[in-house]
Amino acid sequence: MCDPDDSVRAAGNLYLDSAASEAADPDVIKAMLPYMLQEYANPSSVHAQGKAAAASLRKAKSEIASHLGARAGEVIITSGGTESDNLAIKGIAMGMAGGDASQVSRTDIVISAIEHPAVRESAYWLERHFGFRVREAPVDAGARIDLSRLREMVGARTALVSVMLANNEVGTIQPIREVASIAHSCGAVMHTDAVQAAGLIPISMADLGVDAMSLSGHKFGTPKGIGALLLRSSLPYEALISGGGQEEGLRSGTENVAAAVGMAVALRKSLKSLESRNPLLRDSAHALCEAVNRVVPDAILTGDRKHRLPGHVSLVFPGISGEALLVELDVLGISCSSGSACAVGRTEASPTLLAMGFGTDMAKSSLRMTFRHVLNATEIAAIAGRLRDSVSALTALA
Repeated sequence: MCDPDDSVRAAGNLYLDSAASEAADPDVIKAMLPYMLQEYANPSSVHAQGKAAAASLRKAKSEIASHLGARAGEVIITSGGTESDNLAIKGIAMGMAGGDASQVSRTDIVISAIEHPAVRESAYWLERHFGFRVREAPVDAGARIDLSRLREMVGARTALVSVMLANNEVGTIQPIREVASIAHSCGAVMHTDAVQAAGLIPISMADLGVDAMSLSGHKFGTPKGIGALLLRSSLPYEALISGGGQEEGLRSGTENVAAAVGMAVALRKSLKSLESRNPLLRDSAHALCEAVNRVVPDAILTGDRKHRLPGHVSLVFPGISGEALLVELDVLGISCSSGSACAVGRTEASPTLLAMGFGTDMAKSSLRMTFRHVLNATEIAAIAGRLRDSVSALTALA
């Protein structure tokens, strides 16, 4: 992974929105370029160049699979996390229903109350158009799923359980092994959205016990528009994209060889540095929280204190508009977010914070600061100082 450009940091600007997107790694771009400029043949073509492209695609998928505890044949390259979630939720549910939910008993889809819109909206789309029933498992005050309530919801009618590995807004890591065990005990399929976790914490599909997993490359060093869905080959699945039958008939369309190669390199590089980088990211997050609380004592850390992503600080500021705070900080050279970057143009209260028990006003006062480089003391002091000034200015206006 790459640190932000030195000139940007030197100028006093700080990018604290890595959960929304990271810079593409130069090594990833370098690895991808030959498959755009020289070795650009269609991997489905039968000539020598096409066979070479197909071989490169298989090699890249094999490496991706090895990093994620899967098999090469279980890797489907997609356009990103949203497509991966859509394919998983809709394709698996329709496959379990044999294409018509009204003719089978497994018509329930169980998700957590804090899922990403790509999962939530896919599930409710199936409810609106195909007769499925969506059930939402509650979470506790730290955004960890309530396993006892989940056990009550999952049963003989459950087709699919989908719980994100790590929450994008508050950084909480879920007990996915336990969730998968509950799903499988009733014969349901288990999917996890690992978009925020992949490349940041160690992940093994086999160890987690999940049947399907979604990820997005631009969170850990690829250009935007690259993702993957890992799908167990034995799963019933209804293909949503029709065409030439690529990806074993699961996602038709000419395969993106460059994307697969880039994702393999990005995963390799990001995972290589986890052991040395993550403890430092956790220390940076802890120091940042302490610094903020010294200057803004009312700020409240959200998310689970123990089970959370490294380099992830999410706070609420009572009596302050999160959107207004973002604008103030942006003027002062700090780029962060008020929650999910995928809720374009929305100003309503965060569904995640509401599910955690926060009131509407408090849920509108959220701020998320995420980073993949270790913050030094000067940067932490600058962030805390600018937050103090912004909160003071907004309080005075109020």
